[in-house]
Amino acid sequence: MPEHEGHQGHTGYTGHAGHTDHRGHRAYDAVIVGGGHNGLVAAAYLARAGRSVLVLERLDHTGGAAVSTRPFTGVDARLSRYSYLVSLLPQKIVRDLGLDFRVQGRTISSYTPVERGGRPTGLLVGGGEERTREAFARLTGGEREYAAWERFYGMTGRLARRVFPTLTEPLPTRDELRRRVDDEEAWRTLFEEPVGVAVEERFTDDLVRGVVLTDALIGTFADAHDPSLKQNRCFLYHVIGGGTGAWDVPVGGMGALTDALATAARGAGAVLATGHEAVRIDTDGRTAEVTYRTADGEGVATARHVLVNASPQALAELTGDAPPTPAEGAQLKVNMLLERLPRLRDSSVDPREAFAGTFHIAEGYQQLATAHAQAAAGELPAAPPSEIYCHSLTDPTVLGPDLVARGYQTLTLFGLHTPARLFERDNDAVREELLRTTLAQLDAHLAEPLADCLATDAEGRPCIEARTPLDLERDLGLPGGNIFHRDLAWPYAQEGAGRWGVETRHANVLLCGAGAVRGGGVSGVPGHNAAMAVLEQPAAG
Repeated sequence: MPEHEGHQGHTGYTGHAGHTDHRGHRAYDAVIVGGGHNGLVAAAYLARAGRSVLVLERLDHTGGAAVSTRPFTGVDARLSRYSYLVSLLPQKIVRDLGLDFRVQGRTISSYTPVERGGRPTGLLVGGGEERTREAFARLTGGEREYAAWERFYGMTGRLARRVFPTLTEPLPTRDELRRRVDDEEAWRTLFEEPVGVAVEERFTDDLVRGVVLTDALIGTFADAHDPSLKQNRCFLYHVIGGGTGAWDVPVGGMGALTDALATAARGAGAVLATGHEAVRIDTDGRTAEVTYRTADGEGVATARHVLVNASPQALAELTGDAPPTPAEGAQLKVNMLLERLPRLRDSSVDPREAFAGTFHIAEGYQQLATAHAQAAAGELPAAPPSEIYCHSLTDPTVLGPDLVARGYQTLTLFGLHTPARLFERDNDAVREELLRTTLAQLDAHLAEPLADCLATDAEGRPCIEARTPLDLERDLGLPGGNIFHRDLAWPYAQEGAGRWGVETRHANVLLCGAGAVRGGGVSGVPGHNAAMAVLEQPAAG
């Protein structure tokens, strides 16, 4: 599939392309602000239902954070530059929209290296139950931790099967979701007590505790015992995906999904207008006008409904409302291309297995607590926690045939506990310092320096790029660089959330981005739910 089929702007209005209103403005059933994956999901659903749809995208391509790019000059490697794994995308959306998109599971879940008794070892999870049981026993000296692991993830698996289907239904109340879960232990563990309580009660090994906790900290700056429970909400979304909690590799890279969505939306008649930046929404609750800016000047589109695939802060700016306090992002994203995978100090593990799943670095339980405390005090963590995986081991199609033949591999690193505030004094200098210390933590577990394995681009530069929260704020318009647009919300009705979790105080303006209730991650759920909210209302006569 060509990369970014959605890159081109529209050259004309076709399909269900609206009409001209009495003031000469183009009029649509729906105008969608933002062509990220959620906006494209909404566009495809609405256009397939016969509604006229215009998507306004500020950049010169659709896809938002779910894109594939070739970041290294002269190198045929398409990397999932920002979002990189898929768990929360319901197969219902893939089927409903007839998407040419698939994911590939990973046989290895994770590998976590550690030094114990003066020798390198680690924990490999995956490759079959017996192998995983033996790995736990080798690391911890007995059967207890594996049995606790099985019980804990058996519980989260049962909860996932009950909660995940609700994401594409009208919001349940808290009591309705609790009855649906029908497991008081699971409810208390994930919805009422800090997840650190469960981790400490169930597990004794520090490394095992850390591996469990990491799912609560992805893009979320919190301690295991944070009384706000935002770490619990992050953990919940990481263990319910697909009803299994599995995180899969998008075949062809993340851009394959958004290209398929753009194709589905355009094929159904939606107009995708790139290079069109929405700057204002005026609405009386029944009809809205969206003013947009292009290289040629300003224009106005009229719509019965406006769906905003952007942050709550961007929505407030467009409508003139008071913006909510932005949530702070807290991650370092690093993309790399290697000539070969590095050898490990733990020679009992094949690097092709260790890097195929999630490779945890400096993510012991105490290490995570120390890193959080240091960052909360305004310091860079001395041992920055992070996790790595190799997309190309599962899906080599992201590399050109020549690179595959030569054994090249991609690496994606996601760093934790690096809140945006740490970069404000000097983003470039702090980024470089953090990258050095993060890679040093990885090197401590390698039998050769990672730098010796890095490929070089056509100009002789190492193939490595890093992005801080401030970089994401600048490049993608994410307030504070928060990848979820805000702290994740419980997947049940809260005050003002509306029927679908996408409603705003303006009757005909909906929020279909990650900041909606049940938003976050590459899911398409807010796009689906905003489209359902529109389709519950009768079409224009």
